[in-house]
Amino acid sequence: MNDLVAKTSIDRRLAEILTPLIEGMGYELVRIRLMGGNTKTLQIMAERPEGGIEVDDCARISTAVSALLDVEDPIEDAYTLEVSSPGIDRPLTRLKDFETWEGHEAKIETTEQIDGRRRFKGMLQGTEGNEVLIEIDGPDGAPVTIGLEFEWLSDAKLVLTDELIREMLRARKAAGIIDESDFDEIETDEGSVAQED
Repeated sequence: MNDLVAKTSIDRRLAEILTPLIEGMGYELVRIRLMGGNTKTLQIMAERPEGGIEVDDCARISTAVSALLDVEDPIEDAYTLEVSSPGIDRPLTRLKDFETWEGHEAKIETTEQIDGRRRFKGMLQGTEGNEVLIEIDGPDGAPVTIGLEFEWLSDAKLVLTDELIREMLRARKAAGIIDESDFDEIETDEGSVAQED
């Protein structure tokens, strides 16, 4: 289990328990985190293999996960369960995510410094073997593509851009998730002009 999906030992244990269930239901685990606080929160992000997930899917996963965790009982204290989609500015936790989102802007952090830095922001250029390719600004300001070993990554996520939002809306429309007839038409009154006194 990659550290980007499950960072801590309890996260990895929970992922071991829940991944077969989630995959058996036809979904993929994107990320799992048990977060502290007065009441712990178990946060699960999942999606369909082809991408996307709806509220009804989250409810189905939540019901199944709750039942399994009641039996396995890996969390000692009380906790709240949250099941959600990865969202538009999603975390990139699997090598295939960097391939899927090629051409989009991302922020990547590494565990160790590479050429004096741990944070990289630029356009994803896919993968090559176990390397994530990202185009960043070079020392002279010209774009340069570098490869970062997937194992070096400590965090990675898409940057919310207008193009990313447009692409997500196009994909949801193409998949029939968004039906424009569900929205009211915007009426304009082109004949009237506001006048000031």
